[in-house]
Amino acid sequence: MRNGDRVDPVDARLLLALAEQPRATTVALAEEIGLSRNTVQSRLTRLEERGALDTFERRVDPAALGYPLTAFVTTQVTQRRLDEAGAALAEIPEVLQVLGLSGQSDLLVHVVATDADDLYRIAGQILAIPWVERTNTALVMRELVGYRIRPLLDRLTGG
Repeated sequence: MRNGDRVDPVDARLLLALAEQPRATTVALAEEIGLSRNTVQSRLTRLEERGALDTFERRVDPAALGYPLTAFVTTQVTQRRLDEAGAALAEIPEVLQVLGLSGQSDLLVHVVATDADDLYRIAGQILAIPWVERTNTALVMRELVGYRIRPLLDRLTGG
């Protein structure tokens, strides 16, 4: 998303209402923020087209699926092979997210595991990728602040 395509305060109010009630209909959202249904639908479509709205996949706690361990694996990759390494990482089901970094590490890989032995297996899979040169694994001990977007939306709306 380019800077000129930023979310305005009305869009922010719409996103806040959507965050509060993810299953709300367009009509319900329109009533909540005081806009017409067509305006809300148009704004939602524009937000999707601009990439401001990501997937509506609900956040499922990996622990509920049998994966109570969370770790972040910093990974150094052979230069110019980030795309290939990313594609290989995407093939590992326990890899939840891969971010490209600046600095000493090239990738930050968010993984989940069933236990320490499983994490060891997953780390081995990551190291087995041909373009991965080195990894460093940090185990998450607890979450202090979960993923959130509401404070930024509140700021945009003046709330």
